Amino acid sequence: MRVLVVSAPLTGHLLPMLPLAEALWEAGHDVLVATGGDAMGADTGELPVIDVARDVSLPRIAARVMAAHPLDARAELAGRAGTRMVARLFGAVNEELADSLVTVVDQWRPDVVVHEPLAVAGALAAARHDLPTVLLENSLFDGPALVRVTAGSKIMQRALRRHGLEDRGLPAPQVLLTTGPPSVVGERAGQPMRPVQRGGGDIPEWLKVPSGPPRILVSRSTVAGPGGDPMPAAVAAAAEVDAEIVLVRPDPRTARRAEGSPHVRTVGWVPLTDVMPLCAAIVHHGGAGTSVGALSAGVPQLAVPGAGDRRHNAELIARRGAGLAGRVTAEALHRLVVDGELAANAREVRAELERMPPPEAYVPAIAALD
Repeated sequence: MRVLVVSAPLTGHLLPMLPLAEALWEAGHDVLVATGGDAMGADTGELPVIDVARDVSLPRIAARVMAAHPLDARAELAGRAGTRMVARLFGAVNEELADSLVTVVDQWRPDVVVHEPLAVAGALAAARHDLPTVLLENSLFDGPALVRVTAGSKIMQRALRRHGLEDRGLPAPQVLLTTGPPSVVGERAGQPMRPVQRGGGDIPEWLKVPSGPPRILVSRSTVAGPGGDPMPAAVAAAAEVDAEIVLVRPDPRTARRAEGSPHVRTVGWVPLTDVMPLCAAIVHHGGAGTSVGALSAGVPQLAVPGAGDRRHNAELIARRGAGLAGRVTAEALHRLVVDGELAANAREVRAELERMPPPEAYVPAIAALD
């Protein structure tokens, strides 16, 4: 069987899809990953990858969309725009991906298309050839809801018209895999699949050894933009907290400030999946990958609300009691490492995720779509 796996052209969108793609590959199926942008630099192992976004510029699209909708743009930067801006932004992205993906399907002839909620052009290409689809959630947002608003955006409707699908629309996926823990995101349609994050890589020896005081990991977004770096605030508060603060990939200015603090250490790139279980807590920008990673590791987290889905993620985590949402302060850092209820709730969510079937459990169901 041939499986086309489609993600939006962003690393954070592709990485959660790779465990299922690898499970299909290891079961003997032909798999082709279609993405683009910075996701082309992701480590996909033996999986072949095709760039379907060579002419797609996310900064150009974002600038155009935000200029056309300034009020919604302001709300989006604060994480309060709901799905209005994500529909416009990724509707425009997918409109530009649609023709390339239709060509890939024409030429490669997959038997099934697996796509994520913000890669609806994959579903369009599948519908063009009456192929079955699998919708794989890759964030804490409701996947079918993101598909509806993105496919329904005015600009994406142009692609549907262009390919003769305006009246038909996009059919529902034959398999819907939902990865959010129900106690965090609520009950959802579809079949639960454990989100698996890939580890591997070098970890400094000192980071493998328990520290004297509790260790708090602090990471930042890999995507440039406002509110993506909680490290300066963590450095500022470090002297007031009985903890070892470890900054992962700090920018040069923050790294220099950290040199003067006996409470702060820095490290380059490390596999967060492997390092988080070695720490008492993590502070991060609220991105979906790090949020889910911390839930999987069972460690309390401080997620800083911000643009896009970051506020949504932070509020879900805080509502579950598995972490905090808000600014980085000495009080918040202290609570992260002394609040036993936060730690217990984080462990409960980890156990909940571990009970969900792993990606390889769904290989037979996907193979049956052929």
